[in-house]
Formats: sequence, C-alpha cells, structure tokens
Amino acid sequence: MKRLRRVKILATLGPASDSEDMIAKLAEAGADVFRINMSHASHEVLAALVGRIRRVEETLNHPLGILVDLQGPKIRVGTFADGSVELQNEQSFHLDTNPQDGDETRVHLPHPEIFEALKSGDRLLLDDGRIQLRATKVTPEAITCEVVHGGTLSNRKGVSVPDTLLPLSALTKKDRADLSAALKHEADWVALSFVQRPEDIIEVRKIVQGKAGVLAKIEKPQAIERLHDIIKLSDAFMIARGDLGVEMPLEQVPGLQKRMIRLARRYGKPVVVATQMLESMISAPIPTRAEVSDVSIAVFEGADAIMLSAESASGAFPAEAVTTMDRVAIAVEGDDNYPAIIRAQAHEPEATAADAISAATRQVAETLDLAAIVTYTSSGSTGLRAARERPLTPIIALSPNQRTMRRISLVWGLHCVRTKDAADLDDMVDRACAIAYSEGFARPGDRIAITAGVPLRTPGSTNMLRIAFVSQDGAGSS
Repeated sequence: MKRLRRVKILATLGPASDSEDMIAKLAEAGADVFRINMSHASHEVLAALVGRIRRVEETLNHPLGILVDLQGPKIRVGTFADGSVELQNEQSFHLDTNPQDGDETRVHLPHPEIFEALKSGDRLLLDDGRIQLRATKVTPEAITCEVVHGGTLSNRKGVSVPDTLLPLSALTKKDRADLSAALKHEADWVALSFVQRPEDIIEVRKIVQGKAGVLAKIEKPQAIERLHDIIKLSDAFMIARGDLGVEMPLEQVPGLQKRMIRLARRYGKPVVVATQMLESMISAPIPTRAEVSDVSIAVFEGADAIMLSAESASGAFPAEAVTTMDRVAIAVEGDDNYPAIIRAQAHEPEATAADAISAATRQVAETLDLAAIVTYTSSGSTGLRAARERPLTPIIALSPNQRTMRRISLVWGLHCVRTKDAADLDDMVDRACAIAYSEGFARPGDRIAITAGVPLRTPGSTNMLRIAFVSQDGAGSS
C-alpha cells in the first residue's frame, strides 16, 4: 500500500460503493479516507460501513481513516398547493409563518430564527441559489421580498441567507444523535456542517472530548469572517466549494481556496478541498480537461486531501474516479515546477523545539538526499509537524496507537505504519530502519532521518533528530 503521491484522497461511500468488495477496490485504487454522509446514512448503515472498512483495513494491513459528515441544520420552504410555482423577476413574494400550502404570492417558512435575524435588504437564496430574493420588509409573521432572479420553486427547497448570521447551533438534535453514533463506532473524524462562528467548534469539542478529530466545513460567508479563530479551534477543515459558491460570488471562491490552503500550512492543520472535483465522472468514465486542471491546482497548492463526493458515492465509475484522481496527483507531484511552488508557500516554524526540529529535519533530509524521514508519533502531533514542512523526502509515521494512524492518514505525505513502542533509543533506530526497508522506502546503505520525543512515549515532545544507516539486513546504525 505504498502510495506514489503525498496528497491524500477522501472518497465518499454511497449506493455505488458501499459493498466490502468495492471499498477494497477504492482503497487499492488510492482512497486513504472514507466519508460517510449522515445526510443519507442511518445509524444502521453507519455501523455496517464502519465494519466493512475495518475488515478491508485488516485485509490490506494499512490504516484507513473514517470521516463521519454531520448533516447540520437544513432550512427549507414549505409546500405548494400545486407542487410548485413560477416566480417572475421583480414580483413581490412572501415567506410567512402560515403553515397552509403556498401559491404564487407566498409560502410557509418554518424557521422562526430567520424572522428574528433577517434585515431589510438581506438576500435569500432558494434551491441552491437558482432563485434569489431580496427582503424589503421583515415582521415577526412575514418576510416581504422582491424576486431578483426568478424561476420554478417547488416543495421543500432549501433556503440560504448569506448576509445574515443566524442564531442557530451547528448541531441539530439529529446531529447530536449521529455524533454519538459516530463516536460509539470509533470514527476518526467528524465533520461539522453549517459552521458560522468559533463557538460552533467549541460546542462539538466539548462532546467529542478528543475521541475523534473535529473537522470544520467552511461553507458559509459568516465562517470566512471568523476564519482564523475557527481554524485554530479545529483539528482540520474542509473547503466546501459548492456551498461557498452558492452563498458567495463564484469568482471569489478560487482566491478563497488559495487563502485557506495557505492558512492551513501556517497553522499546521490538515485541509481538504471538496466538491465537484471530477463531477463529470458521475456518468462518464473520463473527466473533463477543466476538472483535471481543478484537481491539479489543489495538489500544486499543497492541500492535504482532495475529495470525491457523488463521483464515488453514487456515480457509475467510483473506482475509475479514484484511479483518475490518483494518476493526476502523481503527475502533478512529479512535475518539475512542483517543488518550487510547494516551497514558496512555506511558513516560518513556530517558536517551539518540536517545530524547529521538524524544520531542521526537512532541510537535513533534502540536503543529504536521505531515503526517508521516520517520525515516531504518539498523538499524531509530530507527524503533523513533519507534514507541515512539506519535505520532498518521504515521511513514515510510526505509532503503537492504531487510532492515531487512522486519524493522520488524512495528512499530506504521511505513510502510516503501526508498530510496537520502542524499548529504548537503539531499538527505536533499528525499528525505524527495518520499517523503512520493509515498506520499500530505503535500501541497504541508504540513510534515514529519525525524529522522536525523548523521553519516549511523551506526546508532543519532539526534541530529537538522528541520522541512521540502513544495513544489509534492514537494521540500523547511527
């Protein structure tokens, strides 16, 4: 399972890919982490999928991460007497508290928090932005709107309010139950939808209590306004470009993507680029040139992971989509321009011994042309620091903790191997050399860099860098 690329691939499971055989095919094709979308999965489906992923993991002897994506609040209009209506530009239309079926003049909006927060002049986007309204008058009973962009509006279509900070928790009653189920089944990551403010992350962290990584989905303009604080509080984050593109001008999304990937490097947090990366492969065996370019940009920018949604969940070619993404990533990382672009985005290390050691390790490894960097990591923090430096030298992350290995399988460049804890420093060197050799990264006579925390088994205490030779039998000498 040695990958030929550093960026990771996150594949969503669904009707097209939820069998054990297909999960195995996706993992062999290149999927490193599997996403379970709780907008469509019951607790029974969640349990079954986790079991299948873990059996595939055991068969392949390679850690596979599991990300459970919480649905978040869903704001929708009510129903219409005829099932749908046609809204014309510049007409007046009302959203109100009346539960009766709607018509061409009004519809029920069963969300009192919108009536409380919306102001005159704010926009309302319906049906994924296909219809745009602008509020002209707001009362506790009704929102009077002018139709800016009309169209057909049917039953229970979604509503977005990009100009308004809603007094809503990112966790609904359903999300709390789903989160409890995810923790029960030992999910490695939980993704939080509808993040508007740092307090949303704090609320989830209190429940999770370190049992899983908390990944914030950046999909609302309000989150962009508090981006630094949200990233600092999260263990990772996702650039949910589809929802961002609905609530913000489309032309701003590419720049935001670049900005957020650079912030991820700055704070040492994994970042996932998501939505419509290979959209045409839902129904076609090959992607468009524009989609290949889109994937390439995310890889060139140094994203930790790139994600497939419907392409792997419900598309006709799930394995082919993963294979295509794998091939594109390998080609980009082999491009002559890749090292210079990745290096240009580097940030100064934090003023800690662990970060200084990680930065020095990258420089030593590249200067001496070492075969690999081997990092011992108990909690995953040492692996994250090594990946933040984006070395051209392969990184092997070793830990006795299987859950740590699964969680950091999302992180750029980390080849994760579970191993027993080293007994002492000599055992640590021998074990590192033997694994670098057996995993195909080093040959006899090669040198590797080893980083760890001393005393051993102390989380977050990276303070040692050692160079070791790989001997003929795969053992090491320093």
